[in-house]
Amino acid sequence: MSAFAVLRSSLRTQLRRSAIRAVAGGNVQQHILPSQRMAAIQHRSFSSSPSESHEFQAETRQLLDIVTHSLYTDKEVFLRELVSNASDSLEKLRHMQATGTAIVDPDVPLEIRIELDEVTSTITITDTGIGLTREEMISNLGTIARSGSKNFVQQLQQAATTGVDPSKGIIGRFGVGFYSAFMVGSKVDVRSKSALAENESLSPKVWTSEGTGTYEITDLDEGVRQSRGSSIVIHLKEDYWDFINESRIEKILKRYSNFVGFPIYLNGNRVNTLDAIWTKDPKEVEHDAYVDFYKYIANAVDDPLDIYHFRADAPIDVKALFFIPSFHSEKYGMGRMEPGVSLYSRKVLIESKSPDILPEWLRFVKGVVDSEDLPLAISREKAQDSNLIAKLKRVLTRKFIAHLSKMVKDDKDKFIDEFYREYSFFLKEGICQDYEFQQPLAKLMYFETSRNTGKDLISLDEYIGRMQPEQKDIYYIVSPTREAALNSPYLEAFDKAGVEVLFLFTAIDDFVMANLDQYESRKLVSVEKGDIDLSALKKGEDDEDDDSSSIYKSDRELSPTEVIEFCHWFKMEVGESKVASCTATNRLSTSPAIVTDNESGAMRRMMRLVDTSEGNRDGIPLPKQNVEINPKHPVIVGIYDLKEKEPTLARVLAEQVYDNCLVAAGLLDDSRSMLPRINDLLVCVVNGAKLQGGSKVDDSSSSESDSDNESKPEEGKKE
Repeated sequence: MSAFAVLRSSLRTQLRRSAIRAVAGGNVQQHILPSQRMAAIQHRSFSSSPSESHEFQAETRQLLDIVTHSLYTDKEVFLRELVSNASDSLEKLRHMQATGTAIVDPDVPLEIRIELDEVTSTITITDTGIGLTREEMISNLGTIARSGSKNFVQQLQQAATTGVDPSKGIIGRFGVGFYSAFMVGSKVDVRSKSALAENESLSPKVWTSEGTGTYEITDLDEGVRQSRGSSIVIHLKEDYWDFINESRIEKILKRYSNFVGFPIYLNGNRVNTLDAIWTKDPKEVEHDAYVDFYKYIANAVDDPLDIYHFRADAPIDVKALFFIPSFHSEKYGMGRMEPGVSLYSRKVLIESKSPDILPEWLRFVKGVVDSEDLPLAISREKAQDSNLIAKLKRVLTRKFIAHLSKMVKDDKDKFIDEFYREYSFFLKEGICQDYEFQQPLAKLMYFETSRNTGKDLISLDEYIGRMQPEQKDIYYIVSPTREAALNSPYLEAFDKAGVEVLFLFTAIDDFVMANLDQYESRKLVSVEKGDIDLSALKKGEDDEDDDSSSIYKSDRELSPTEVIEFCHWFKMEVGESKVASCTATNRLSTSPAIVTDNESGAMRRMMRLVDTSEGNRDGIPLPKQNVEINPKHPVIVGIYDLKEKEPTLARVLAEQVYDNCLVAAGLLDDSRSMLPRINDLLVCVVNGAKLQGGSKVDDSSSSESDSDNESKPEEGKKE
């Protein structure tokens, strides 16, 4: 801390202490303002009458110490608890008025006022609610863990005098929230005057305690004004004088109590200006109100893409309001988003951005969930029943997925263009993480295929509807681009058989298909599998008789014996450490060979990204591959013919064929390793072309000289 800051703090402390001493000695200095003088008087005493001292009933000093020092994790929660108590006091009075009970000053508005005094370091929270008599102070404030609000609700439920739910709007339950004031206060005064007309003759009382196990109750001094209701004055400990800061108190109020059903004023200014619109009927809420509320809770500048406002009654009665933003920030590299839904109980914040309300894959959703029946921990900072919360999470997740399905039915194009293209990653994450909702989420997945374009995505249900009757499985290929997928050798057999293939483009798609495994009792099969049999399916337009690719057809085919011989030679030349097996296949037409049953190329690339080991120059070892050759392809036939005549060239060609297979499968970590070999092959091609060109020149020259020789005798004869 700077010297200036230390000096300023010291001067402020001296000013407060001198003000109190001056008032206590009856000699108020001229530099103290009237408001400071009154605060200092309040700090000294609220009563000149004899006081009666009491011990806290039924509880020990140790329990009070636990409540005030160990129960709450955040000191600022004291303000939420005291504002909630004030709200309960106002709610009780409103219920009394509704039942016809005579009230003192019935025209006084129901409100909560908070005043900060820097001179005396006090926070005063005043409500115009039901108030307390002397006996009620002893009963409610003098007994720790006794909730006056809870008793009030129980009495009304037993009486059942009205058809209105008496618990509606009542927040308090445990009777410990009031004592949170001792977390930050060295002394707490409660001034109160009963609002019931039958108690109008009773003088206002002041309850005072330092939280050490005893309290005092006296008549309120006539010089201190106390209207109907209660005022809680917290004399802050020196360590917590920073709570006198008005902007900080306003921030705390907006965080926890912004939707309390009564006006809250801080130093005369209204703080809570937004309504808890999630408690209203959706038909009563205007769209602009939804947009304003979304921008507030999400701290957003955009309008929401979609709004889902509903009420659920199982396992407990909850009101929920969810928003889907028009975009999310993770795609811009801003890190993983926090959960976006906060938990409320009776309009009071219990847990901001709760991780327990929705699954992690729904972290892009913004909104609130509120329940009047939610079982809370005593500190009211967390829900208590973990099993019940887990059930609530499943209910909310199921309803949100159902809402997405409704979006598809209402406007499929909007769902795909605006929601799916923005949030498909989160749905895929849900399939990988949330087994219970795999199938419902799979219905919301959309794909490019070998038949349609990137603009025309189809669902798995649509894919099944377009399948041939004989087709049993759903086929897919993972590729970095659409062009790479269309040119993949793995697609050749499917094109010939007229089988549509799903195109997947990201690493997470591999995890999705592996976790999903099947859809509607149909297996999800990668086209890179080696045991695929398409013989039962009808041929497509590209039949074997089509000679459009005659360049890739050899004048002969390797016999079974030659295939065995070639495969043995290929495995030995390429290396037994690289090739696990080599067999012939009839699924290829324009490609000489492929590798099958291999690990996913996309998954391998992702594994390389997360590999943090030092000094690993060779990267992640590549497992042995199963190679399938096309015995009709001119490259394979040519290599077979060259392996005896030109063994070195044949070996280089075999190595290139193997690397080409890895490239097609996305398994070659660094394609630059092929460059020297490719250059050697290019040299061979160029030299071969030169030799072939030279022989043609020699042949033409000799033919010309022969013709000249033949013409000369004829010319001589003519002569």
